[in-house]
Amino acid sequence: MRPSRTEEIRCAPTGDFNLKDNIAKIVFLVILYYNVKTGSDVIKSDKGTTIVYTGGGTAGHIYPGLAVLFEMKERSGDSLRQVWIGSNQAMDRSLVENTGVEFFGIPAGKLRRYVSFRNFIDMFKFAAGIIRAFRILRRLKPAVVFSKGGYVTVPVVLAARLLGIPTVSHESDAEPGLATKINSRFSTRVLVSFPETARHFHQTARDRVEVSGNPIRSSLYGGNRQRGLKKAGPGKEPVLLVLGGSQGARQINNLIKDCLENLLGLCRVIHQHGSWDAPPERVPGYLPFDFIAEDLPDFLQAADLVVCRAGASTIWELAALGKPSILIPLGTGSSRGDQQTNARIFEKHGASIVLTGDVSAEQLMEEVNGLLNDPLRLETMGKAAGNLADKSGSEYISNILLKEINVYDRNSNY
Repeated sequence: MRPSRTEEIRCAPTGDFNLKDNIAKIVFLVILYYNVKTGSDVIKSDKGTTIVYTGGGTAGHIYPGLAVLFEMKERSGDSLRQVWIGSNQAMDRSLVENTGVEFFGIPAGKLRRYVSFRNFIDMFKFAAGIIRAFRILRRLKPAVVFSKGGYVTVPVVLAARLLGIPTVSHESDAEPGLATKINSRFSTRVLVSFPETARHFHQTARDRVEVSGNPIRSSLYGGNRQRGLKKAGPGKEPVLLVLGGSQGARQINNLIKDCLENLLGLCRVIHQHGSWDAPPERVPGYLPFDFIAEDLPDFLQAADLVVCRAGASTIWELAALGKPSILIPLGTGSSRGDQQTNARIFEKHGASIVLTGDVSAEQLMEEVNGLLNDPLRLETMGKAAGNLADKSGSEYISNILLKEINVYDRNSNY
């Protein structure tokens, strides 16, 4: 009986070891492992046309995509099958499935701009992700793929290109990430939130770039200030909302810990600190959360001022609600610098104050104190933020997806 491929590799004579041949066998087995591990979970549906959404790694790559998905559902009812392809990591799956959307996980190798041994390992995950995405898309036969960014989207967009499926990619940041830059080469259309973003794409992709605005979750508009204040509990009337992103922000957490006593003499503090750092001890006027989900619309309405990073999804949501902010963007040592670019644009328009570098608790306290004691300035900043917002992003993108679906349906009828 012929031995299995695994036995062939394990039993190969050491004297006849061919490095190139055996590396190819190892790559094959790793890809096979990841595809077996993820399983064949594509379930056929009686619904007609299918749209595939993809994005992940952080909530900022998921929530805007879900905003488009629910806009499409509102306009098309149940006539469309809408599914999400994301990373196998728990956060991607839970954020999507908690909204009742079908989710398919694929292996995802991170795209790093620096030398690391993990790049070698993730190369296999990346290859496995392409194969897995290819299999899912071939069975689903979607009319269009909508990519919201994050490294998990690259295998999906490449697989879509191989299958001839049109892809619409969206970038929220002022400077596009590496994944979106790669995807732009293979996308039918590339949508951006900032007009300044177009110049960062390769020349061959620029004629497919258009400004769409950023999709915003409609649920955020349903918040209520009084409900938010009640949930925040007793304390002083001004409310400071601190958001560290979906995974928290250690720098911001440490700043809040260092100046919490002084802050509580000035305002109530609602603090999303992430799951990595333990928050300060809970005291009256201080409300810590690992992650704020359902209560976020109410807390945003209750907030007089927001302290946060400058991820695109967060700042566009603040703009849509007209919220003044103090932005503490990630530095270039921890990111590609996109948050600093985002923050400077909001600062330039008078919507935010930006603190960079080694920010001290005294600096943050001074800015918070100055703003909360100057209601007129807060109001002016809030109006400036609102002027930046384009609340039609979800509608604009949905119109484009519906056009792709109409083309698909016409071709299917021939």
